[in-house]
Amino acid sequence: MAIDARGGRSRRDVSRPGTVRRPRGGFPAGPADQDQPAPLAEPVTMRLDGRVALVTGAGSPDGIGYATARRLTDLGARVAIVSTTRRIHERAGELGVTGFVADLTDEAEVGALADAVAEQLGDVEVLVNNAGLASRASPEVLRPVAQLSYDEWRGEIDRNLTTAFLCSRAFIGGMAERGWGRIVNLAATAGPVNALPTEAAYAAAKAGVVGLTRALAMEMIADGVTVNAVAPGTIYTAASTAAEIKQGLGTPVGRPGTPDEVAAAIAFLCSPAASYITGQMLVVDGGNSVREAEFR
Repeated sequence: MAIDARGGRSRRDVSRPGTVRRPRGGFPAGPADQDQPAPLAEPVTMRLDGRVALVTGAGSPDGIGYATARRLTDLGARVAIVSTTRRIHERAGELGVTGFVADLTDEAEVGALADAVAEQLGDVEVLVNNAGLASRASPEVLRPVAQLSYDEWRGEIDRNLTTAFLCSRAFIGGMAERGWGRIVNLAATAGPVNALPTEAAYAAAKAGVVGLTRALAMEMIADGVTVNAVAPGTIYTAASTAAEIKQGLGTPVGRPGTPDEVAAAIAFLCSPAASYITGQMLVVDGGNSVREAEFR
C-alpha cells in the first residue's frame, strides 16, 4: 500500500532522537576477562529476514535505489521505498514492497514519513540514503563557482546532503534503543576522491556525505549501529549521457558499472555480516580512482 507522506498525522519530534544506549552484551567486561576470547556479537550472515529497511530515491526502475531495494528484498527484509513523485507506487508494485511519496529536504515530511513507515511496516532497522540523483524536474547544476547562484548551491547541498542528515536523524534514535541498525549513505567519487570543473556544489555535498558518515559512525558505535558510505564512479543508467558512457569505457575495467553492482556493495554493508565495518567509504568505480595513468 502506498501512502503520501504529506498526509496529516501526529509526527514524532525528529529533532530529539532517543538517547538510550543499550549495553553491548557478549563481550568481556574488563581487564580480568581479557584472556577469554570475545564471542561474536551476531551471526555472520547476509540475511535480513524480518528486518525493516527503507531505501530513499528509488523512483527510477534502472537506478541504484531500485536495485538496492530488490537486493534487500531478496535478503528477506521488509522494504519501503520513497521518492518525490508518485511513480514510486509503480516501482513498489513491481518489487512487492511499500511505496511512499515525500520531499526529503523538508523536515516535517521526513517526520511524517518516519511515522508512516512505522505504522505500516514497523521500526526501521536498515536505512539506505540514496536520494540525491538529479532528475528532469530537478536537473544537476553544472556551472563554475563564479557563476553559481546561492539558490543553485543550496539546492545541490539539500538534495545530496541534507536528505541524508534528516533521514538519518529521524531513525537513529530507534536504532539505538533497539541496539542494532545499519545506515548506508550514497556518496560518489566526485568530491571525496576527485572532482570535475562545474560540479563544485555536487562535489562539496558528496564530500559532506562522507564527513557525516564518519561522524555519525562514531556517535552510534556504542549502540550497535554501523554507518558507512558507498561511492560509485561512472554507473550506466537510462539517465547516463554519451559523455558519461564514454568516461565509463575509459575505466581500467573497460566499461561503466551497473546499478546492481553498486547495490551488491550496499546490501553487504546493510547485512549482519558487516558488523565490524563502520565509518568507511567503499569506492565502486572499476579501479578508476587508483589508476595513475592510462593503460597503453
